[in-house]
Amino acid sequence: MEKLAILDCGGQYTKVIDRRVRELGVKSDIFPINVKSEDLKDYGSVILSGGPNNVADGQRLKFDKKIFELGIPVLGICYGMQLMSDYFGGVVDSNVKKEYGQNEVTINTDVPIFDGLAKVQQVLMSHGDTVKVCPKGFEVIAKSGEAIAGIGNVERKMYGVQFHPEVDLTEEGMKMLENFIRKVAGYKEFYALEDRIQTSIKMIQEKVKDNKIVVLVSGGVDSAVTAALLVKALNPDNIYAIHIDSGFMRKNESDIICENLKELGLKNLIRENAKDYFFNTVVEVDGKKIGPLVDTVDPETKRQIIGEIFIKIANNVIERLGLDPKNTFIAQGTLRPDLIESGNPDISGFAHKIKTHHNDVEIVREARKKGLIVETNSDWHKDEVRKVARKLGLAESIASRQPFPGPGLAIRLLCHDKKEEVTITSEEVEKLNSILNGTLEKGYILPIKSVGVQGDARSYRNLCVMSGNGLDFDWKTITSKAKEVTDSINTINRVGYVLNKKNVEENPKCFDMKICDESVDLLRELDKIVTTNLEKAKVNQTFAVLLPIGINKKYSVAIRTFVTNDFMTGRPGEIGKEVSKEMLEKTVNEITEKYGDKVEFIIYDVTSKPPATCEWQ
Repeated sequence: MEKLAILDCGGQYTKVIDRRVRELGVKSDIFPINVKSEDLKDYGSVILSGGPNNVADGQRLKFDKKIFELGIPVLGICYGMQLMSDYFGGVVDSNVKKEYGQNEVTINTDVPIFDGLAKVQQVLMSHGDTVKVCPKGFEVIAKSGEAIAGIGNVERKMYGVQFHPEVDLTEEGMKMLENFIRKVAGYKEFYALEDRIQTSIKMIQEKVKDNKIVVLVSGGVDSAVTAALLVKALNPDNIYAIHIDSGFMRKNESDIICENLKELGLKNLIRENAKDYFFNTVVEVDGKKIGPLVDTVDPETKRQIIGEIFIKIANNVIERLGLDPKNTFIAQGTLRPDLIESGNPDISGFAHKIKTHHNDVEIVREARKKGLIVETNSDWHKDEVRKVARKLGLAESIASRQPFPGPGLAIRLLCHDKKEEVTITSEEVEKLNSILNGTLEKGYILPIKSVGVQGDARSYRNLCVMSGNGLDFDWKTITSKAKEVTDSINTINRVGYVLNKKNVEENPKCFDMKICDESVDLLRELDKIVTTNLEKAKVNQTFAVLLPIGINKKYSVAIRTFVTNDFMTGRPGEIGKEVSKEMLEKTVNEITEKYGDKVEFIIYDVTSKPPATCEWQ
């Protein structure tokens, strides 16, 4: 069988490369970058993934350089291109200007990898370093402005691209990969993907047998698919579904979820109302006590606390049912991106942690080692899970339900403690003013931080808020300036635009804010307004985020819309295209009418992933 080897340099999108290659009909296997070249003798070509390390500053990963002498085609992506260039004598250095998000590149359509494509392409960039001097024997085959965005040696069948052809935001990326596979590497066979449903059912039956299993069901498509697969694979009497209401659910959501879950054929459905437990419990992680949530500001700590409590509550229910927690299986709807972003060492030895997902905290990893965790979706992305849901016959209300993270509203409430002051330099302010330069009236850098992913590494950086003419704005101006801000100012990874006020003249202040009934209840109501009014927007996710910023009031709300398939990359919904101005105007007016006494700014998040993540924390 024809096979392709993917060498993992710790990239966020390594598994996406694997998925794309298989979708194109070639069997692929993922190896760590330090694999021995002799282990690749049965493979017809190699793809080097992106990664968080740098070639230029001495952080380069160790690898077997004979890989480049195997005489087989090689494609280097992002960091992979930099490794290739460095090996063949090119110069890799830091860019003065970083590139994050969609960029326009010009390509040489005469080389095989770009055959049949238009000369100008929209691609996804996420890097700070770049190839400054093309290696000997190679030619420049793509440029981003004056920067090198692609190199190639046609004779040796070796190519490198600084962008990511494997993700959705590279619009012709699949064609580029297909060209590499078929026209460069010369693969002829077509590999058929395994039947996901039958493969999962077999895995469940072999692992669980006649034992009892608890499945944690949030109501989203991920856990619903897991529950439905368990019902197909096992005796329903042995399955206990637990829905935990953490106090961070959306308005009336737990009631709706439990009604929907009954239709899956689950005989034993248990609802646990655990708000007080989540708000006030101290947990121990790695010998250190953390919590409670009502006193916690750091987003990673919040995620760790919530993940630990979920499993503790599940174990409490298991004991209450008379089962043994040490021998009872727990199933959860973990996706591949959850494990990648959590920096799970079993998935990649080199990937950086972006943010800990509640289904991959330490207590879960320990249970995995004992073989007690069942994860039917852990090799899939969100759009693949939706396809499985429809094949299983799940209601469309479940199959197409917008994602809602396990930690819920807790990570959409940006806690802040003024004791942790962040210095914003005059140079950063001057650079921001220079970028805006009259196209937008005002811009402010705030010491409110959110999580991002830049160059395959986690960033935790400041928020920039821009203001202009309120709802009377030009979308292209806002988004182009937002991108220039995150590319040029290293301390910023997210930009929002003020919808409800024109030309904000006074620098917004930051207030203390923590998890409490007031803040969670306010966010719940704001989120209901946002999601209801934007329900018909042509986006994959919509939600509200509560921010502790204002001038005379201590709260503001950010509206986040996201267009994506697999949630590994994405962009905000374009106002005037996916999101109508009428929808936004209605939303702004309703928030102002109902909560204008509490909410200062209504902000629209205009940042792609990268440099931001979909969620703010």
